Amino acid sequence: MSGVASDEVRQFTVSAEDDGIRLDRWFKRHVPDASFNIVSRWSRTGQLRLDGARAKPGDHVQAGQIIRVPPAEAPSAPRPQRQRKALTAEQEEFARSLVIHKDDSALVLNKPPGLATQGGTKTTEHVDGLLDALSFEREDRPKLVHRLDKDTSGALLVARTPRAAGLFSKNFAGRTAKKVYWALVVGVPEISDGLIELPLAKQPGTGGEKMHVDEENGQPAKSRYRVIERAGNRAAFVELQPMTGRTHQLRVHLSAIGHPIVGDGKYGGPEAFLTGGVSRKMHLHARRIRVDHPGGGKLDVTAELPQHFAESMEMLGFDPAKGDALPISDAPPPPTREEKKIKARRHAKTIRKERRGERRKRGGN
Repeated sequence: MSGVASDEVRQFTVSAEDDGIRLDRWFKRHVPDASFNIVSRWSRTGQLRLDGARAKPGDHVQAGQIIRVPPAEAPSAPRPQRQRKALTAEQEEFARSLVIHKDDSALVLNKPPGLATQGGTKTTEHVDGLLDALSFEREDRPKLVHRLDKDTSGALLVARTPRAAGLFSKNFAGRTAKKVYWALVVGVPEISDGLIELPLAKQPGTGGEKMHVDEENGQPAKSRYRVIERAGNRAAFVELQPMTGRTHQLRVHLSAIGHPIVGDGKYGGPEAFLTGGVSRKMHLHARRIRVDHPGGGKLDVTAELPQHFAESMEMLGFDPAKGDALPISDAPPPPTREEKKIKARRHAKTIRKERRGERRKRGGN
C-alpha cells in the first residue's frame, strides 16, 4: 500500500493462507504502512473491526472473516528496507542440498553442525540467510518456526506458507510437536530411563550466552532421556526428548547430572572430550521431528547423522538401529527406586496423620 492518506474505510477478507494468525501479524504482511502503535490505537478507539466486532491486535483471524480498517494514515517518514544480499550459485546449491523433505506446506532440512540457524552481531553465515534459495515454485519466502544451536545438527522444520507457519508455531508452543535427539555422553547415567527437572536461567556475566541451573529464579525445564547403549563406563549413546524449550536445555541438563555431551566444552569443560580419536565436535543431533501437518495427519521425518557423529558411533561400537527402534513416548518415564521410596514415605506419613486425627475424634466423644 502507498503512504498517501485516504478518506475511505477499507475492508479486507482473510485468505486461507492467513487462517489462524494474529491480527497484528496480518497487518505486518498486508498493511505494512500501519505500525503496531497505529493498529493498537485503532483498536483502543474501536475503529478496528473483525466481522463487525471490536478487535485487538492479539486476536487470531480466520479465513473468510472481514477486517474493517480505518482510512490510511500518511507515515511521518518511510522506514528504510534492509536489502538481503543475493545468494551465489554455490550458496543456492548448498541450501538445496540440505533439504530432506519437501511438500506444499513444509521443508525439513538436515542442518550441519557449525551452521547457525539465525544471524547475530558476528554471525553472517546462517540458515535464515539461505532461505531465499528454498522458495522453489512458490513466491513466499520460507519461514523458520524453531531453531537449533549452531553446533547441534539435524532436523530443522521450515514453513512454506503463512498458514503452515502459524500451525507449526502453535504446535511448538503447545508442546505437541515431538523432537527426538541423539547424543553421546561422557560416562553412563545410573538411571537408564530418567527425567531431568532442573530450572534454568541465564548465567550472570556471560551476556546471556550461557545458561545454568537456578533453583530460585530459573524457568521450569524438563528433559527425558533413555540410555540406548553403553561403551563400558566410558560413554553412552542416549536418546533425548525435551519437554520444555529452554536455551541449551539438553546440554545444561546432561552436564548437571555429571554426564556432559561429548564435545560440549562450553558446559562440560575438558571432561567433555574423549581420547582415542573421538571427534572434538559436539555430538548432539536432532534425529527426528514429528508434528501435525496442515494438510492432515503427521509430518514425521528422520535426519541422518553427520559424518563425525557416525564415525564416533562406529568407533565406540554403537548401533543406530537400536536408537531408531525406540518409539516416541508421550508418557513420563517410570519412577526410579528412590522416587518410589519417597512416594511411599509420603503416603505412610499421610496415613499416620489420618489415624491420629481419628483417635482425637474418638477421644473427644
